[in-house]
Amino acid sequence: MTLSGILSRPFVRLARMAGLTLVLGALLAGCGDARKTLGLDKNPPDEFKIVTRAPLSLPPDYGLRPPQPGAQRPQEQSVPELARQAVFGAAQRPAQDGSGGESPGEQALLAHAGASRADPDIREIIDRESTVLADADKTFLDSLIFWRKPETPGVVVDAPREAARLRENAALGRSVSDGDTPTIKRRRKGALEGIF
Repeated sequence: MTLSGILSRPFVRLARMAGLTLVLGALLAGCGDARKTLGLDKNPPDEFKIVTRAPLSLPPDYGLRPPQPGAQRPQEQSVPELARQAVFGAAQRPAQDGSGGESPGEQALLAHAGASRADPDIREIIDRESTVLADADKTFLDSLIFWRKPETPGVVVDAPREAARLRENAALGRSVSDGDTPTIKRRRKGALEGIF
């Protein structure tokens, strides 16, 4: 084996690896995500998101008078007005004539739509109907996920022992609220209890 044969094998192998790397790099550069990752794609700004801003300086207003000590500031609002804006929004203000602040067109639209005949208990009706629909919509998957019945909240009173405590308090002349109310302690269920 000659010196040129020994040197040529690693060189050929290195040249093949470099060529394969260049080919794979060129193929990856053709992909959109790879081009974007490598920074080869142009990313111009969106012309619809570019807005012009008003200048930061304001011209002086010489019509302002100096503030009077103890006088209410013109930009401050009363507490009822702030509460009204928080509940109804800033745009809805009741008018002085009792019409509710709507324009004549809005009043005609509301009258034609029957807004004055609205049921005042509509929220309770919708809640009741949606509860019925939610209970009817129990699926097989829900029964698999929530396989146990939820425990009833609160404390269960032991009725016979409570009756005996009340009779004893009455016989001794004590108040009904004297003593502790006997309760039924729930036994903790095991991790696999109720599966089989």
